[in-house]
Amino acid sequence: MQPTWRTARFSIDLSRPRVMGIVNVTPDSFSDGGRYADARSAIEHCDELLREGADILDIGGESTRPGAHTPGTDEELARVLPVLRHAVTLGVPVSVDTSDPSVMAAAIDLGVDIVNDVRALQRPGALELLARQGSTAGVCLMHMRGEPATMQSLAVYGDVVQEVRDELAQRLQAAQQAGIDAARIVLDPGIGFGKKPEHSFELLARQRELLALGRPLLVGWSRKSTLGKSTGRDVGNRLPASLAAAVLSVERGARIVRVHDVAATVDALKVWCATMAP
Repeated sequence: MQPTWRTARFSIDLSRPRVMGIVNVTPDSFSDGGRYADARSAIEHCDELLREGADILDIGGESTRPGAHTPGTDEELARVLPVLRHAVTLGVPVSVDTSDPSVMAAAIDLGVDIVNDVRALQRPGALELLARQGSTAGVCLMHMRGEPATMQSLAVYGDVVQEVRDELAQRLQAAQQAGIDAARIVLDPGIGFGKKPEHSFELLARQRELLALGRPLLVGWSRKSTLGKSTGRDVGNRLPASLAAAVLSVERGARIVRVHDVAATVDALKVWCATMAP
């Protein structure tokens, strides 16, 4: 597996695990909806996450929790563009968390490095946009069945790890056949997206099987309801569980973890890295 993730402005060294800090510019995200909904607070949050040690900033304007409102293109652009415009000046890779090709295009024009798409470039025009001649943005393809409003009704698997692996392989193949270089692509198993808690934990337990796809893994467990169902903790009290899941994900081969609590995750991964042979 290649030790780097090639993006628009950066070749991200994945020889050590990287922390992607979440900036939700939304009024209705499951964890911090409304807290950073205006541009000023979201911009300040970007700066704070960098002080805490984030390697990558991931900025999104659409909540993908079950039943969430799907914003129109203009609404999503109004949310994210001012924040992206600031973030690309900070000297770190910047990701836009979107499935809307028009939002992707506007973000890329601003200099954004990565497109992080929970729908794995399946909306019309998304794949073609990222595959167009001269395009260099990195891509994260996430596994999800259906849409956020319907995904939990589709959480029916025989062997969840094999099926997620096969479905991610199909999207990886589609991206490469369209002309997106594999070096630009990472894969996300989509913890909690169209998965029951037992499915997500099975994916964690057998996560190494996903490495057979040959691309780095990006994994997001932070504050998710699966952790709440396991621990009985509400969303504001899932930090220990989130840290445990992040470290276990890295131990099982993930190279990027997407998190809300950057400082604590950075510290936890420093301890893990200290146990590794130089």
